[in-house]
Amino acid sequence: MASKKIKDADLINNPTHYNTGDIECIDAIQSSMTTRQFQGYLKGNVMKYVWRHEYKGKMLDDLRKANWYLNKLIETHEENT
Repeated sequence: MASKKIKDADLINNPTHYNTGDIECIDAIQSSMTTRQFQGYLKGNVMKYVWRHEYKGKMLDDLRKANWYLNKLIETHEENT
């Protein structure tokens, strides 16, 4: 059971399909936007994952993804206040 949690956490926090090339996808997205735009992007992803978490068959994964984006949003506010 513990190894399943670690595997699931890796798929949420560091999925390999977002780490191709020299820069992680989220960093490229952030670099292409103002802080306010990036915060809107993060908020939208929180809403998206919470909205549909009951419908895709991977409820906990979607809630963990929403949590990841929420933590990133909190981070950006802490860095800019």
